[in-house]
Amino acid sequence: MKLNKRTAIVTGAASGIGLAVARRLLQDGACVMLVGRTQEKLDIAMADLEKDAAGRVATALCDVAHEDMVAAAVHATIEKFGGWDIVVNNAGLMSFKPIEEQTADDWRSTLDVDLLGAFYFIKQAFLKMRRGGAVVNVSSVHAVETEPLVAPYAAAKAALLSLTRSASIEGKAKGIRVNAVLPGAVDTPMLWNNPNVKSGAEVIDKADVGRPEDLAAAIAFLAGEDAAFVNGATLNVDGGRLARL
Repeated sequence: MKLNKRTAIVTGAASGIGLAVARRLLQDGACVMLVGRTQEKLDIAMADLEKDAAGRVATALCDVAHEDMVAAAVHATIEKFGGWDIVVNNAGLMSFKPIEEQTADDWRSTLDVDLLGAFYFIKQAFLKMRRGGAVVNVSSVHAVETEPLVAPYAAAKAALLSLTRSASIEGKAKGIRVNAVLPGAVDTPMLWNNPNVKSGAEVIDKADVGRPEDLAAAIAFLAGEDAAFVNGATLNVDGGRLARL
């Protein structure tokens, strides 16, 4: 088991990509703290996961937009499992509105989750994570190529790539690697509830839609020792979508 004796925090872990990542890390031998904003959903996810990973999975209620809650989740993880080695910054918020209708609050709510939430966990990682640790930030193809109505999300995900580069430089001396993945279209509610997809403004070929497990495999690689010399990298996990845009 490649991640034996390693402990991971996964944000947005109750469903979609986050749940698939948690499952994969558990399968690879890690202990996993599931972080999310709704305890009921976390409890359902934990009940499913602990069937095959009893004693290696726990939950922490946390809105990543609040630094004090992030610090508390990290503390709970270290208390529960005795240390901390991996964080997957997966929690994300996406809204749909023309720029001329957006407000400062629209931008702040998205940036607070999609950018600052990752920053808070990276800050805690640099303070409390064991050497040899790994941060994996879940960005998006929207950081590179985007569409109408999602300006705050695209900007936040682009900024997350810049944060990944900066953190990889500062984290190197601490023995902590920082990398990012860029998901394309993934079979999750966020994709199918996208108003642009529903309206047909954005046409998604089902052959181009990946599974949450595809992202989980890439993230598990970046989190593990096989990626020990990978730092500050951005990995497209999009089925080649960006190559064609």
